[in-house]
Amino acid sequence: MKKKSKSNLGARRQNGVVLLITLVLLVILASLGYTLSNIVAAQRHRRQYIIDYSQARYACDSAVKYALATLQDINPQLISRPNEPDFSDLFVLSETERRELLGQYADDNLSGAKKGVKKRRSASEIHNVDNSGEPNDANALEDETAELDETDLMAIRGPYGPAWPFVSEPVEFDIATAKVLIEIEDENAKYPIGWLLIEDVESQREIAAGFQTFCEWMGLENEVVESFNGQLRKISDIKPFQIEFKPVKQTISRPITPRTPTVSNPKGGKATTAVTRTYRPQVTTRTISVAEQIVRQNADFAKFFHCSLIDREALARPYIEGENESAMKYLGMWASSKVNINTAPRHVLEAAFAFGGLSQAPEIAENIIQLRRVQPFTDIEGLKKELLRYSDTINKCEKYITTTSDYFTIRITAVSGVAKASASIVIMKDGDRMKQAAVISG
Repeated sequence: MKKKSKSNLGARRQNGVVLLITLVLLVILASLGYTLSNIVAAQRHRRQYIIDYSQARYACDSAVKYALATLQDINPQLISRPNEPDFSDLFVLSETERRELLGQYADDNLSGAKKGVKKRRSASEIHNVDNSGEPNDANALEDETAELDETDLMAIRGPYGPAWPFVSEPVEFDIATAKVLIEIEDENAKYPIGWLLIEDVESQREIAAGFQTFCEWMGLENEVVESFNGQLRKISDIKPFQIEFKPVKQTISRPITPRTPTVSNPKGGKATTAVTRTYRPQVTTRTISVAEQIVRQNADFAKFFHCSLIDREALARPYIEGENESAMKYLGMWASSKVNINTAPRHVLEAAFAFGGLSQAPEIAENIIQLRRVQPFTDIEGLKKELLRYSDTINKCEKYITTTSDYFTIRITAVSGVAKASASIVIMKDGDRMKQAAVISG
């Protein structure tokens, strides 16, 4: 019996060892299978991303060509908004405060919105018979309309109709598998950071005061502001920013390397060297026009403001929790030098009129905001007439303000799968013509 029990115990031990080895092998095989599947999945993901990015890049490039080919069709028109809330102070409002503002204006607009809903419903839809054979309740439409949120029926329009700073409604379309979004923004509606690079000593105090006003409105921390100013000083050391241009004559000297011609002996002897002649360098003079200088400056500062010298990430942080509002949204990151008083929000207006005096800037901004809702300003002289008591201040600011925008940004975003490609094009308006100033691809 003892021998039998010992044999059974030995068999059990052998079975246990086999089972343990089997479990270890299964664990190893499972680990290998999991690792292999991860490698295969990662490889597939990389390949799919390359395909998606190629399609997104192709769609973005195609959209850029389309945008450049249709530049002349861009003709922004300002609108009148006398009985609507102004876009100017939206940057300081949370979503709750924005809805409360809309609610104040909803009563006058709700009845019109309800009528629009009723017109879209035909009489047959209202009085049709349902499956039970009973006629539908005609009051159902009223209940449906009553349930509509008043604020959902309204939108705060910008100076051109769409939300600020858009010049026109964003356009969406598909190119192959990619979804493309084209947005056009008014760059003259933003604070030009080129002002901070001006070398005019007499204007430095006003520039600092205006930028401080902008930063206080945007809730920027002192560390961020000091860091940003330091980054701009590095750019200023490379190239200062100009506001006013004059035609410049440029002298071009093209030296001509003197040649020593050789003359061969007609009788087949050794070649003889002729006397070396010296030539004066060719000197020409050309005039660099104002337009050409502006284009050059635009191209240079488009590179400066979009390179690693500027910490754009710090400026893009939202200053209202849960909101998509940041200082970056209101900064002109190209080479615009004037602010459009018809399209700029309050804090940008106050920063612009700080050139004439910080004490009067808030009052001028408030008057402009109220007047432009009824009728946009057509020229600066009209502004002086409307605000006669501030005409001296406006005169000091005249070279920094305008009533028509001439800088626009076309932002193109193409998304295919998980890949995204983007491009930004800054265009300048020269009379009735639009021309490309710079392109930044991302």
